[in-house]
Amino acid sequence: MRWEGVHIAGTGVWLPGAVTARSAVESGRYDPEQSAADDLISVRVADEDMAPPDMAVQAATTALKRSGLDAEDVELLVHTSIWFQGVEMWPAASYVAGHALGRHVPAIGLRQECNAGLSALELAAGKIQSGPPTAAAMVTTADRFGEPLIQRWSSEPGFVYGDGATALMLSRRPGFARLLSTASGADNSLEAVVRGAGFIPVPTNAPLDLSGRVEHYIRTTGSFRTATERVTRIVRQVVATALADAGTDLEGIARVVVPSSGRSRMDWQVEALLGVPLAKSGWEFARRVGHLGAGDQFAGLNHLVESGELRVGDKVLLVGGGSGFSCTCAVLEMTGEPHWPSEDGTERPEAS
Repeated sequence: MRWEGVHIAGTGVWLPGAVTARSAVESGRYDPEQSAADDLISVRVADEDMAPPDMAVQAATTALKRSGLDAEDVELLVHTSIWFQGVEMWPAASYVAGHALGRHVPAIGLRQECNAGLSALELAAGKIQSGPPTAAAMVTTADRFGEPLIQRWSSEPGFVYGDGATALMLSRRPGFARLLSTASGADNSLEAVVRGAGFIPVPTNAPLDLSGRVEHYIRTTGSFRTATERVTRIVRQVVATALADAGTDLEGIARVVVPSSGRSRMDWQVEALLGVPLAKSGWEFARRVGHLGAGDQFAGLNHLVESGELRVGDKVLLVGGGSGFSCTCAVLEMTGEPHWPSEDGTERPEAS
């Protein structure tokens, strides 16, 4: 879908300190061979007393400040996550909206695994495009992957989970970029890949075993190749649609931000799947942060803007994907070069 009059007015990221991959290998938490394949430097790890909704409030507050907008103009907040938010059966989105924007803002929680951030962007864009000239909407993401239920370094080979929160402010009024297009696609039958053996009556306290679920899918279906081919087809179709609606192609894209993974998966996502050189991706940032669940794309965009790597006229392709399977892509065009101080913690000393 092509968008008219939808702008990106501000971004915000909250990241805790880093834990090095080397220290995780030395402590026995990270398999040495997997670490070599992933080629990660570090991931971000939050203290246990830092709840994801509070992280999101920090990121949202930054995005609001940078946007220069009035919280009274925000007509919607969509909060996304893929893991526990600190309290069961509780509206985390309302907490984030209430503490960052005010009690008046309608708040919605969205769970679509790692594609939730970009899915929420597409939903929020529709909300404000039909609103008044001052309309604005915010999307937030936040997760803290607490052990032992999440084995940060081994729950899903090729992905190491990082803690953090992101926020993105959409507005009808001009910002530093404009949203040119979005596109989405899905193959809902692929939810079986990570469902496992079946449903259970109540949650368990067993560690998350995504690898075991995938192995069950392979045993019961006989092949993982077909699922990979279907994912590939969906992503390529969605990317092609988003680019066409934006009136450009991959040659016209300055930078690409995809889900943050280890090097072997990143090579496949960027070079094999999209046909884009790794140098155009956000790999150097991703390998220092880890996989932020639904927040990789907003964090990557925020880093590109903060570091001054984008210029007016540059187009950025954001690519999302989440088990289920769903994919959402967005194409942005830079219309300004904001000079924001880095607030994402990328220069913090790495801890062991």
